[in-house]
Amino acid sequence: MYKSKLISCGCGIYTNGIYHLNRLSESIPPLLLRLILAYEFGEAGYKKLHGENWFADITFPFPFGLIPPEINWHIAIYFELLGAAALLLGFATRFFSATLIILTIVAIAAVHWPAQWSSLSELWTGYRILDEQGDGLGNYKLPLIYIIMFLPLLFGGAGKLSLDYLIKQKCQSN
Repeated sequence: MYKSKLISCGCGIYTNGIYHLNRLSESIPPLLLRLILAYEFGEAGYKKLHGENWFADITFPFPFGLIPPEINWHIAIYFELLGAAALLLGFATRFFSATLIILTIVAIAAVHWPAQWSSLSELWTGYRILDEQGDGLGNYKLPLIYIIMFLPLLFGGAGKLSLDYLIKQKCQSN
């Protein structure tokens, strides 16, 4: 009898805890993803804004290779800065997640991908994080992690602590 009540009490605590975690899952994880991604892309955009254009030294994949490096530079700056601000506020989160994923894929292809590889083990050597690339082995680990972090925002939205959620609530009440 005592064991049965103890198990029942434990199950109640567990169920109650899971209930609260599920409720928080609609607000806290998307908010934290948005904040860290906003910081990372905002910092990158800010550095580009106040730095020197180094895009002329790299080859972009199609169709971005057709665009002059100066325009590509400004596209990267403004999508990183506007995307960071939008993520911070949770505004147009799915749109900016998609555009920043595309920007990140272009960055991987143009900058972070290994210069040459002929086997999966050679490709795998580029799955690393380095500040400076120069050995031609690549460093696509961090950009790939960013893409994975964007996927819940792209598919699930900004969460309850966002302008997107407030706009949705306003539109549904009208």
